[in-house]
Amino acid sequence: MGKTVFNEADRAVLLTRVATIQTGTKPRWGQMNAVKMLRHISGQLEIALGELTCAPIPGPLANPFFRWFAIDSPIPWPKGVRTAPELISQPTAGVEEEQTRFRNKLAKVAARGANGEFSPHPAFGALSTAQWGRLMWRHVDHHLRQFGV
Repeated sequence: MGKTVFNEADRAVLLTRVATIQTGTKPRWGQMNAVKMLRHISGQLEIALGELTCAPIPGPLANPFFRWFAIDSPIPWPKGVRTAPELISQPTAGVEEEQTRFRNKLAKVAARGANGEFSPHPAFGALSTAQWGRLMWRHVDHHLRQFGV
């Protein structure tokens, strides 16, 4: 059904890739630097955990087709899609601190588990836990590919 942050092997792959990011790792596209990207992917986990609140993002993503495309389609996400302002305005630390933040947030998500409860997504609305798990994995993967890892 797709990779998910609730699968230990899938999480391990993400953690290995995140660990390769360095301060000077350059993006293949987009405007974020490596540290901002690491903070950004932690921010999505914080939204799911209910630790970061984002204003609702109106648009087509709550539509079942677009939701399927973003969560379950094998097609890579388009580059340069706008994100919630809250996900790019968070203060950052150094690369190692942001890697640690990501590891800790991912561990909290995993501890809550595939049967846990997660907050609504600001653009997609209410998601099942399984959908959240696949969306979180795809989001992190997308940004790691952005940085060539």
